[in-house]
Amino acid sequence: MTLNQLEYFCAVCRYHSISKAAEELFVSQPAISVAIRDLENEFHLRLLNHAKNKISPTQEGIEFYKRAEIILGQTQDMYSDFSQLSLTMKPVRIAIPPLMSTVFFPRMIDAFHESYSDVPVQLYEYGSVRARALLDSGALDMALVNMDFYNLENYNSQILMEDSLEYCVSRNHRYASKENITLDMMKDERIILLNTDSVQTKLLKSKFNALEFKPNIILYCSQLYTTLNFLRGGDCGAFLYSSLAVNPRDFVKIPLASKTYTNFGFIWKTGTFIPQNTAKFIDFAKHYDTSGFTEIR
Repeated sequence: MTLNQLEYFCAVCRYHSISKAAEELFVSQPAISVAIRDLENEFHLRLLNHAKNKISPTQEGIEFYKRAEIILGQTQDMYSDFSQLSLTMKPVRIAIPPLMSTVFFPRMIDAFHESYSDVPVQLYEYGSVRARALLDSGALDMALVNMDFYNLENYNSQILMEDSLEYCVSRNHRYASKENITLDMMKDERIILLNTDSVQTKLLKSKFNALEFKPNIILYCSQLYTTLNFLRGGDCGAFLYSSLAVNPRDFVKIPLASKTYTNFGFIWKTGTFIPQNTAKFIDFAKHYDTSGFTEIR
């Protein structure tokens, strides 16, 4: 017995016609005839009387129809209830920057799931520029971004941490003993920047343009392990955030002389409906303490 068989049988009982039932259900008449024949064979019952111009249920068919209607009704209720539940259980889709996500985000997600174990979260690694575009298109619910964006007034936001940019080199690099560094010292450097969808990369390149020189960028990368492997040779450096865990035995992080601070935080679109699960994550983020992972002035 299948739900389709029950549905076909009940439709014939309602319309007293196989052709009308087939028209209503958008199936062929033979499909309905076969379904009812299979039911009769399975239960060893005669369910329908076939008169010249009308089909009607037998006495057993009437009782079978009543039970079938109950089953179909319960099935529809179950579908409606759990379809609605699935809407509330849609995951919170969040973009995170590849490098900054290593600082505190794994622990943040663990803490969130301790409080909301029933709320699924899907994470996507994107730089801030790409993340904002996906947020605008509706492909994401939230994005953890560099807050140095322009036009952030079009978004709701919650700042999570503050960080500063430093120049990271190996201990045998020519600048390893410097107390600080300026951007004009990059003229003869081979440097690594974050991926091109990073706000920080766009800001640095604009500053290089203002200094009227084009830096020798050998790699755009958002993987810390790859970046550090490039630095080990001693002939290049990378702009990294101070909160990133870099082994001080092998590498030196040199502050910029004109030290500037960057805020990182979540953004989400204004003027749009906020799903319940996303609202839970936003409220959690507002109260989450990241001070143990950041450098605060």
